[in-house]
Amino acid sequence: MNLIDPVGATTDECVNLLIVDDVPQNLVAMEALLRRDGLNILCAASGAQALELLLQHEVALALLDVHMPEIDGFSLAELMRGSQRSRDVPIIFLTASPNDPVRAFKGYERGAVDFLHKPIEPQVIMSKVNVFIELYQQKQLLKTRNQALEHALNLNETMMAVLTHDLRTPLASILLCADKLALDLPGDPAVQRTLGHLENSAQRMARMVEQLLDFSKIRSGGLRLHRDECDVGEVAAVVVAEIGRAHPQARIELQMDGDTCVQGDPDRLAQLLSNLIGNAVLHGGDAPVQVQLRGAPNGPLHLSVRNAGQIPEALLPRLFEPFKASFHDSRGLGLGLFIASEFARAHGGTLVARNLDGHVVLETALQRRVR
Repeated sequence: MNLIDPVGATTDECVNLLIVDDVPQNLVAMEALLRRDGLNILCAASGAQALELLLQHEVALALLDVHMPEIDGFSLAELMRGSQRSRDVPIIFLTASPNDPVRAFKGYERGAVDFLHKPIEPQVIMSKVNVFIELYQQKQLLKTRNQALEHALNLNETMMAVLTHDLRTPLASILLCADKLALDLPGDPAVQRTLGHLENSAQRMARMVEQLLDFSKIRSGGLRLHRDECDVGEVAAVVVAEIGRAHPQARIELQMDGDTCVQGDPDRLAQLLSNLIGNAVLHGGDAPVQVQLRGAPNGPLHLSVRNAGQIPEALLPRLFEPFKASFHDSRGLGLGLFIASEFARAHGGTLVARNLDGHVVLETALQRRVR
């Protein structure tokens, strides 16, 4: 039996079926009944022999006779469930005893998926075996496809990391050339306007490249924080000043209360603040942006950024997902808030967003010390 995948792949590897019975005639009869192409039947005359086969082969289904000397079917099932290799193998018990609900319950308690009484109808056992063989093949196919998808994802992320890293050099050259031309041609207003547009576009692209690099590091687990005693208030003042120079029309109000020191990475905290405040300036219109830090000696440092406006309710649950530009209009890649959320998480906080009285509030509580 070949299982066909929707994209055309097939699983045609031989599937192993284990039959355990201490009566040789029963083994011969079951093997003759179930034998077919693509199915490898493993026969064991005892529980010990079955355990040895399970160590050597991956099995799709086990048919276990209940009555066997030394290790009976129930004991064998219990041993199988105790092994990482065989704990998920479906088990069908076969017994010649009369139908006994207590005994059947014991079988199911040991991990059986079915309990059949001898003499067994050939069509019944064949139908049940076919179902479990097909389920096993589907499981193997999904496993193969997941591995392929994971490999492709890792490859894409590696390629993105390499490309974004290499893009920084030509971008730096473009910015240097724009600065040089601006100095060489100071008296030509048209050229200066063109160079201004060029520089703004290059700086925007440089920010996207840095965001992609951070995204790759976060996804691959390669992001490392350099923790030290850090005054977030001082970091916030520097960030507010930088954004103020880049957006002279913006009004940013910084309020600080109490202890604003944490053990954290100053550069990542600066990026967290820059992403939040820059986003608020971009979407807050002419109204002032309020940045507030509130800290107590024995509690976390509360950070909030507030701007005028409202986030669509449909977007709120996905606000911190990466690449929001794919489902929501954005001027960038949609990575800024995702990166801010991850940096807040790295400092023991959870970044949340809400609409409050005509304002958008993004807030988190940074822990003083994070292991």
